[in-house]
Amino acid sequence: MRHCDTARLSPAELLTAADSLLTELGDAPSAHGRMQMAYACGCADGDIEVIYVLSQGANQPYKVWRVRPDGNTLPSLANKLPLLGWYEREMMDLYGLHFEGHPEPNPLVLHEGEPRDPAPLASGFDPAAPARDYSPLPPIVPQVLGPDIQRLPFGPVRADIVESAQFLFFYIGEGILHYHPRLFYKHRAMEARFQGQPFAAGAVLAERVSGIDSAAHALAYAQAVEGAMGWRAPPRARYLRVILAELERLYNHLHYLGHLSKTTTLKVGEAEGHLLEERVKQINARLTGSRFLRGLITPGGLRRDVDLSGLDKALDAINDEIERYLQHLENTRSHLDRLMTTGRLARQVAFDQGACGPIERASDLDRDLRRDHPYAHYEKVRFSVPVQPGGDAHARSLVRMEEIRESLAIIRQTIGRTKPGEVLRLDVMEDADPQGEGLGWVEAARGGLLYAVHLSEDRTRLQRVKIKEPSFSNWRVFPFTVEDSNMMDYAINEASFGLSIAGADR
Repeated sequence: MRHCDTARLSPAELLTAADSLLTELGDAPSAHGRMQMAYACGCADGDIEVIYVLSQGANQPYKVWRVRPDGNTLPSLANKLPLLGWYEREMMDLYGLHFEGHPEPNPLVLHEGEPRDPAPLASGFDPAAPARDYSPLPPIVPQVLGPDIQRLPFGPVRADIVESAQFLFFYIGEGILHYHPRLFYKHRAMEARFQGQPFAAGAVLAERVSGIDSAAHALAYAQAVEGAMGWRAPPRARYLRVILAELERLYNHLHYLGHLSKTTTLKVGEAEGHLLEERVKQINARLTGSRFLRGLITPGGLRRDVDLSGLDKALDAINDEIERYLQHLENTRSHLDRLMTTGRLARQVAFDQGACGPIERASDLDRDLRRDHPYAHYEKVRFSVPVQPGGDAHARSLVRMEEIRESLAIIRQTIGRTKPGEVLRLDVMEDADPQGEGLGWVEAARGGLLYAVHLSEDRTRLQRVKIKEPSFSNWRVFPFTVEDSNMMDYAINEASFGLSIAGADR
């Protein structure tokens, strides 16, 4: 796999490799040196291989472990590397693998009551297959017993326009004892739908995995294909990709601040945040024809050129309004009072459980793929990575506020550096990966987004695509901030994470 150091391990060597990794990390977690994802991939001989992707640190290639299960069985690494817990459960549900010693071998993607045999993706994906029989059962959760303990299942149908999920609370009075999120009500088998698609169609599909991160998904996918094929997007296309990615970050963070204001009952803050979000989306529409920046990024560069004239003036027109908005939020005591100390996420927990993006940076983990593993043309621009030590809702808000300022500065720098030229090139510029595999990554608005692509033998179509979505990681982390908190702060805490259910459900 391009951009990676690859090692083939036997199932017996897997636990030893995990122990060695923990020894190398030492006692104090850094922002690097941890697993990023694990996934199953079909082999040419019909067998299944499990691939683990590990970050080795800034400006270091990713490390890949490839392991063939012994009789569909592997030792679980979830007790040693907790963030792999959900990835192993995902493979158990969808590929029928068994991970011995898993601390929580309960259903994840396929809910209780759904058939497990045959595994849905073990022999490929058939979109025309009939619906599976389903007998709904209550979720498997730890026993929480006591005469005063109340149980509240909330969802999956919720008010407003929020996505479908069920949250199970066990609480006494206002204190939450245990919290169990149940996602994947609308799992769409997006990864499986890439199978057999040509590269250009794959970019269209990637844009629709999570609509609010369309540009980020398309960019990570395109870079993975380019790595596998040995392509390299032209300089103008790489600069334009930076601009598109930062415009997407801008409107996402402004929406986040508006929604967070809503949960603290700051109605003016809610309205102004969503108005500024709308202003940025209108800039997107005038620049690209799409409010969500769709239809541009594709393997090899961009589908068409973009006229940047007027973009700097459009941003100047809202820059002062954005700055005033951020200052007003930080000077509103009632807002700050609800954020401070709410939903604390300890640094060690953030590292162990795989937090990413603003969530990990608000817990004092200094990691950003734009700086640490530069892509597009981020190595050509200067920017700071905001980090906060508090780990609470206020820290998560501060990180995003500063990222808004940095995004505006990045866009202005990039406009000045973008020169005329071609925007699409499908020539082999580097050695293609001998196995037709590539890894692409983007620091999306919600965190690190990775795409691993495996191409067909003739290298014209996609055979397997794996998506490491930031919300999949952060939903796993979120419950650690809910337990031992209180019901009155729950909505604020959830909003402070800025989670996407569609991103997790995929």
